[in-house]
Amino acid sequence: MNRICKLLDIKYPILMGGMSWAGTAKLAAAVSNAGGLGIIGAGPMKADDLENEIERVRNLTDKPFGINIILVSPYVEELIDVVIEKKVPVVTFGAGNPTKYIKRLKENNIKVIPVVASDSLARMVERSGADAVIAEGMESGGHIGEVTTFVLINAVSRKVKIPVIAAGGISDGRGMAAAFALGAEGIQMGTRFIASKEAEVHENFKKLILKSGIRDTVITGAALGHSARVVKTKFSKVVRKLEVSSPQEAESILVGSLRKAVIDGNTDEGSFMAGQSVGLIDDVKTVDEIIREIVSEYKEVILGLKGEF
Repeated sequence: MNRICKLLDIKYPILMGGMSWAGTAKLAAAVSNAGGLGIIGAGPMKADDLENEIERVRNLTDKPFGINIILVSPYVEELIDVVIEKKVPVVTFGAGNPTKYIKRLKENNIKVIPVVASDSLARMVERSGADAVIAEGMESGGHIGEVTTFVLINAVSRKVKIPVIAAGGISDGRGMAAAFALGAEGIQMGTRFIASKEAEVHENFKKLILKSGIRDTVITGAALGHSARVVKTKFSKVVRKLEVSSPQEAESILVGSLRKAVIDGNTDEGSFMAGQSVGLIDDVKTVDEIIREIVSEYKEVILGLKGEF
């Protein structure tokens, strides 16, 4: 038990990343039932969509769960209304500065954990009342910042007093131990949970993760102002060329590309967002098996460390 476990009322300080389209109620419930915190990715959802997923997750688990809201969504305000009305225990935020929403959520007894990519934003959300922060390094899948996890966790944990959750390139107990050594008190994983039996994603996505190495992700959208890490495919190569030669065309083909990847498994037109940890994942297991193995390996690593000088 540490501050994250106590804050979220969970057994293990392991959170599921709030992944658009992939972060469904079924996967979130599996993570919560296994002792972590499952998080539904609201992503492109409207109010009715989110209400349905909240009802679905509550039919699958009686454990705490969270909702991730991305601040670039045009439906942020109505999604905030839903999580308050439905008394969601935890809200995480991504893709922006959520300080304007923190006070209202806190007044409704909702724990708020923003995703940050810098120590300055971490300090800002702490002053606004955030309960913890998820410091996400550029090794992560999806939209990313410019600082690596190793440096970011080290910096953020020194600058804030609230608990820090590490994210970006973490998929096993060794990564968890490393994050804790840098000052984190929890980890968040997305890519590892996509490669699980409960993940409601197309089998092509899982197969891509299993066959990819640590150098098989690339960053798209950098020239367009919204960098995202994806698995290397023919489509990602096309996007990277077009964002320089024809930015408007690049923007056009990116619309809907995440759904085409996650739901349709379309390797010709889909953006398969995943972190560099794809190269550390070589099997598809149940969520319960994944979490148990991570905790076991973490304990082995900690017990095996000897700091003699």
